Amino acid sequence: MQLEVGKVVEGKVTGITNFGAFIELETGKTGLVHISEVSTKFVKEIKDYIKEGDMVKVKIMNILSNGKIELSMKQVEAAAKPVEKKVFFEKKAKNSEQTANKFEDMITKFKKLSDEKLSDFKKKTESRRGKGHHKNV
Repeated sequence: MQLEVGKVVEGKVTGITNFGAFIELETGKTGLVHISEVSTKFVKEIKDYIKEGDMVKVKIMNILSNGKIELSMKQVEAAAKPVEKKVFFEKKAKNSEQTANKFEDMITKFKKLSDEKLSDFKKKTESRRGKGHHKNV
């Protein structure tokens, strides 16, 4: 099997450092997954995501002229989740519509109640003016 940039392959975690994880690929060559390429989530400790001996899928990001291989687990994870993102945004859009409808209903009720109270207030003040208003001669 030949290694190619963009290809997804499986490998075994052979070492973990504070900056990344070393992965032995099926060809016997070893590549590095930088800490920023471990997950789509924020990674503070790589050991929270993988441990030595784990088999992981990685995408070959780059093969340098000096033979070093740059790998990404994040790219594999991201490629596997496009449906979830679509569902999330559809739910968010639906929730936004529901929230907007609820808000409009609340404003409509408030306006109606406010108009009724204002009407009652006007009636009371007009009736008071009518009774208590006298001309001095």
